[in-house]
Amino acid sequence: MLAGLAVVAFAKLADIALTVFFTLTSSRPWLPFLLTPAIGMVVVWLTRRFVPGAQGSGIPQVIAATRLAALGQPVSSLVSLRIAFGKICLGALALVGGFSAGREGPSVQVAASIMHAAHRFLPHTRALRVQDLVLAGGAAGIAAAFNTPLAGIVFAVEELGRRLEARTSGVLVSTIILAGLASMALLGNYNYFGHLKVESLDRAIIIPVILGGAVCGLLGGAFSWLLLLPQKSKGFVLWRWRDRHPVWFAGVCGIAVALIGWIGGGISFGSGYSITSHVVSGQQVLPWHAAITRFLATAISYYSGIPGGIFAPSLAVGAALASNMAHVLGTTADTAPLIALCMAGFLAAVTQSPITSAIIVMEMVDGHEMVISLMAITLISKAVSSRITPELYQQLALGFRSEQKNRG
Repeated sequence: MLAGLAVVAFAKLADIALTVFFTLTSSRPWLPFLLTPAIGMVVVWLTRRFVPGAQGSGIPQVIAATRLAALGQPVSSLVSLRIAFGKICLGALALVGGFSAGREGPSVQVAASIMHAAHRFLPHTRALRVQDLVLAGGAAGIAAAFNTPLAGIVFAVEELGRRLEARTSGVLVSTIILAGLASMALLGNYNYFGHLKVESLDRAIIIPVILGGAVCGLLGGAFSWLLLLPQKSKGFVLWRWRDRHPVWFAGVCGIAVALIGWIGGGISFGSGYSITSHVVSGQQVLPWHAAITRFLATAISYYSGIPGGIFAPSLAVGAALASNMAHVLGTTADTAPLIALCMAGFLAAVTQSPITSAIIVMEMVDGHEMVISLMAITLISKAVSSRITPELYQQLALGFRSEQKNRG
């Protein structure tokens, strides 16, 4: 219940943070050039000083914590109440600066941290293993953030744990249910991006599925490859400078994010949730450069070292790609099916979790006709992406595991 409440609080705080940013900058287009780098530097300094381990998405930390806990090693530097509190506060503060980051991935680390802390208060701690509670908390974070319980269960199997033992399933399902009930009690039974109304599909959907799977797979794989560059090329001069001067590097990244946002008319600022919601509902049409600016702003935001995820920005890139592909395919009259396909496809290519990505988008679609199409495009995207780069979260988790072992 506390995990669900924390995720809801994070969601509300993130909404307030984005409102503050857009209110401050709506009549002052020059302000992001001061606000974004300044907040980036403050957030990174506070993160490294008080809550190291809270940087980035948080999902790799939970994966690493699950593995390390199973080996009986301490994981308090990856999941703890201090990290959960810092993740919420600093993640929201980063959004005040307009960084392109989401709160869905960080919600995984927040919920897992709360479940990990709860273990010490259980009367029979041996009955419930630490790794099971961490895994269940991470799954509950995804379920509560997207209001998709089934996606939480699949995410636990597909990404966090890679297998589901009989003794784990009861803890997992009950945690997701309780966290979901807490979320629904405050937010209601909402759809993350609203409803996509799909009237009917015919065999013409085959071409968008194949083409969209290839394009999303290539771009999503390239995006993951870029995010893994600091880990793969540690000796590169840019990453060495980042290690020596992380706060100044965050300031430079903030200037770059502000510049990209100014060039793109402000579309790349924030998580992308509001703009994507308008696209899904048909209230807004994105310009051709929306996918490019969001792609670049999200990668640079990740490089900066702020606490922030890539789920919502990835879905925003997918929606923008759908807008461009609709013009190429001549389907601008009804873009709803293509929007759903590209959102799921790009997210699957980035995370290489096709079933989770399909289910998250599936919950938005008002029409069962797209179930097979969504599964098909996510599998194609994942197959293409895997040829370009290894799995993003698993590779990042290896880095956190090695850091923890070195500390030990």
